[in-house]
Amino acid sequence: MHGNESAVPVSQASTVPGVRAWLALGVLCFVYVLNFLDRQLLAILAKPIQDALDLSDGQLGLIGGLYFALFYTFISIPIGWLADKTNRVRVLSLACAVWSAATMACGLARTYPELAIARMTTGFGEAGGVPPSYAIISDYFPPGWRGRALGIYNLGPPIGAALGVAFGASIAVVFGWRYAFIVLGGVGVLTAGVLSLAVREPRKGGLDDVRPGDIRPSGFIETLKMFVSHPALMLAAFGSAATQMITYGMGNFTTLFLMREKGMTLDEVAVYYALVIAIGMGGGMMVSGRMLDHFTRRSRTAYGLLPAISLVVALPLYVGFVWAPGWALSLWFLLGVAFLNYFYLTASVTLVQQEVRPDQRVMSGALLLLVMNFIGLGLGPTYVGLLSDYFHASDPVHSLQTALYLLIPFYIVAIVLFLFLARVLRRQDRAIKNGGIMS
Repeated sequence: MHGNESAVPVSQASTVPGVRAWLALGVLCFVYVLNFLDRQLLAILAKPIQDALDLSDGQLGLIGGLYFALFYTFISIPIGWLADKTNRVRVLSLACAVWSAATMACGLARTYPELAIARMTTGFGEAGGVPPSYAIISDYFPPGWRGRALGIYNLGPPIGAALGVAFGASIAVVFGWRYAFIVLGGVGVLTAGVLSLAVREPRKGGLDDVRPGDIRPSGFIETLKMFVSHPALMLAAFGSAATQMITYGMGNFTTLFLMREKGMTLDEVAVYYALVIAIGMGGGMMVSGRMLDHFTRRSRTAYGLLPAISLVVALPLYVGFVWAPGWALSLWFLLGVAFLNYFYLTASVTLVQQEVRPDQRVMSGALLLLVMNFIGLGLGPTYVGLLSDYFHASDPVHSLQTALYLLIPFYIVAIVLFLFLARVLRRQDRAIKNGGIMS
C-alpha cells in the first residue's frame, strides 16, 4: 500500500489518460464487480436460501434491503470523510477485505439472525467501496473523459450481477448455495491484497483547473452544507433514489419471480438471465457514459434529460416484463429494461464529481450514495417483499407480480425529478453565460 507521499504526479495540461490511469480503472472496475456480485448473491440465490432457512418474501426484502442499507449508507459518510483526508486506495483495500470476509460468513449462516448479521457486516464493508473509487477515477481522468471513465467503472454492477447469476447459480446447482458465498467471498479477500499493490494514490485535484494551494481538507459540516444547499446535487440524489426503488426493488426479486411465477429453473437462470444482465445492463452503462460525454460538452442539461428520457422509454418495457405470461417473453422485455434503467447512474455520479471541489469528492459521493441507497436499496426490496407478503393471502400464486406492478409510480417520480434537474442546470448555465451568479 502506498501513502500520500507516493502520489502519482499528474499534469493539468494532460488531456489524454495514460496507461496507469487505464490500469487503475480496470482494477477498480474489477473490485466493483466483486462488490456488486457479493451484494447480489442473496437475490440470485433467494429461492434455495428461502427453502433452506424457511424465509418469507418480507424477511428476504428486509435482509437484502433495510438491514443491509442501514450499515451501507450511514457508515459510508465517516468512511468518505476519512478517505478524503487520508489514502483512498488504502481505505478501499481494507473495505474490500471486510465485505468479502462477511460474504463468506453468509455461506456459514445457519439461522435467519446469523444471515442478517453477516449481511449487515457485508454492508459495513461495501460502504467503503464506491465513494473512494469515484474520487480516485476523477483524479486519474480529466474533465471530458470522466463520463466515459465512470461509465466503464459502472460496468461493475452489470458484470457483477451477470457473473453472480452465472457462477453463483452454477456453483449452487452443483455444490449448494453456501459454497457460492464462500468461494466468491474468498476471491474478494485475495483481490483486496492485489488492489493495494496495483493502484497508486493519485494527487487530489491534479487534473482540475485549481492550484495546488487551493486544495485544502474540508470539514464534514462544510461539505454537508454544500451538498444539501446545492439544488442540482439534491435533485440528482433524489432522482437516483426514486430510480433505485425500481432497480433494487425489482432486482432483489427478479430471480425469485422468474423461478416461482414464470417457471424458470436455476440452470436456466444461470444462462439466460445472466446474458440479459450482461448485455442489457452492461450495454446501457457503456452507451450512457459515451452519450453523457458527448452531450454535456454542449449543455449540462444532459445530466437530467438523459436519465429522464431513458426512464420514459423503459416504463412500458417494465410493464411488459412483469405482465409476460412466460419467462422467455419476460426476458426479452427485461433486456430493454436493463439497458435503460441505469442511465441515471453515470449521469448522477459524474455530475457530483464535476460540481464539487476535489477535496470534497469522496464525501460528496458518499452523500449521494446515502440518499439514493438508503431510499432505493433500503426501502425498495423491503417495499416489494412486504407487499408480496400482504397479497399472498388473497393471491398466493401471483403476489410477487402484483407487488412488482406497484413499482410503476416510482418511474413517474424519477422522471419528474430528472426533468427538474435539467431545468435547474439550464438556468445555471444561462446565469453563467450572462455573467450572473448561480443560485
